[in-house]
Amino acid sequence: MTKLHYICVNRSVPKTKPKSLTVIVSFWTKRNDRTVETVCVFSPIYHLFYQYNPVGPLWGNLAWGHSISTDLVHWEALDLALDRSDSFDINGCWSGSVTFVAGEPVILYTGIDDKHRNVQNIAFPGSTNGSDPLFREWTKPDYNPIMVPGDEIDPKNFRDPTTCWISEDGYWRTAVGANLEGRAEVLLYKSKDFINWKRNESPLHKSLSSGMWECPDFFPVSLSSKEGLDSSVNTGNIKHVLKLSLMKTLQDYYVVGTYDEMKDVFIPDEGYEDDYRTWPMMDYGHIYGSKSFFDDKKNRRVVWAWVNESDSESDDVLRGWSGIQTFPRALWLDNNGKQLLQWPIEEIESLRKQQIQLLDYELQSGTQYEIAGILGTQADIEIEFELPSLEGAESLDNSLLLDPSKLCNEIGPFDKGGIGPFGLFVLTSDNDLEEYTAIYFRIYRSSENYMALMCSDLRRCSFVQLHVLGNSHHTTQSSQTLQEEREFTSQLMEPLSV
Repeated sequence: MTKLHYICVNRSVPKTKPKSLTVIVSFWTKRNDRTVETVCVFSPIYHLFYQYNPVGPLWGNLAWGHSISTDLVHWEALDLALDRSDSFDINGCWSGSVTFVAGEPVILYTGIDDKHRNVQNIAFPGSTNGSDPLFREWTKPDYNPIMVPGDEIDPKNFRDPTTCWISEDGYWRTAVGANLEGRAEVLLYKSKDFINWKRNESPLHKSLSSGMWECPDFFPVSLSSKEGLDSSVNTGNIKHVLKLSLMKTLQDYYVVGTYDEMKDVFIPDEGYEDDYRTWPMMDYGHIYGSKSFFDDKKNRRVVWAWVNESDSESDDVLRGWSGIQTFPRALWLDNNGKQLLQWPIEEIESLRKQQIQLLDYELQSGTQYEIAGILGTQADIEIEFELPSLEGAESLDNSLLLDPSKLCNEIGPFDKGGIGPFGLFVLTSDNDLEEYTAIYFRIYRSSENYMALMCSDLRRCSFVQLHVLGNSHHTTQSSQTLQEEREFTSQLMEPLSV
């Protein structure tokens, strides 16, 4: 059984910024909205910080936008949290994170200084006596920057400090993406007081094959539960996940492994290769710069990501804004301990209104069935496919395993295979299929496993530029069903839960 969660949403948005707006797919903004800096919980309120251009709809003049919510669905915009103001960030306040230190939130962020270097800065709440419960104001101390690029670090590729964690030795740690003489590294910094930071002798992780790593995210995941863990947890039945945003591909990837706290290094699990094409992806599509946080209100890890869309800059200028955020998704480790699973947070269901069901319907080969009655411009779709048998699945050329999108480009939703394609059309034109977006599956046989290939084909959709996506998944040979419990597929080569 394959379970797919898909949001179908139109692209119409308010021309002026409302005071609040219900969110399904997009996080609203009037101006340019890029990567998620961080999401965190102060008391009963969620705070979302994000890169924001206060003077135009295109990328540039970066500051930190700030919005609040009590349910991660309905949001209220506040004034900027950080803006360009000093020599250490006069050319931009770029990505960073928020960490609670002695019960108070503290910001670490990348500033572009007056020499156009990437430097790491710190900011504190403007009030510590409770007079600013929404944390509207932040103070940047004069001793910034607190981390600067060394001789071997490319000063224009040294950024995005992660949420910090504290180890048993009492030292805080954070990880920063960097380029060192052509090597991609996640550098580790340590501090006893959260102000004076020293670079660790060894990086947390490095690669010779993938180019610059941006927006790193590093967090523990449980091997026995779907519940999330605080970033400082490093005991018990757990693994660690290192997520990386690759400038080379503008995609997010991750690696599962173990964090050696004594050596302060991340050790990928067996089978890891220094080749980003073999790493599982966090998301597929025009999605980048994801960031997770531990929601201690509900003991879950939640991930967001920036959707950079697919239209032109002229469209952005005409519309007056660009960039949206995905809706938040709960994140956990699969039972196989090798891949992340994700699903929209339960609060999203509060937006659902009329329910339309199609139950126990048998799809015949070559047929299409219209699900009537969907009259709105947005639809939240959950769909399950049950296959009576996996016999007849085609063999898969192993050369395609590193580039399944090539197969999606070559074989469309109307090209009959051994099993498939099956799926759904969304954003279809009235009374015909002159225009549509196809989301579909095909089943293949590879070695001793079966594999599900999922494709998203936008070639017949005028709302977006040409883009076709695909990925593949293994399942055991003895299985007669495919079971997928995630909104976005998130692994290339590992067994599915069956």
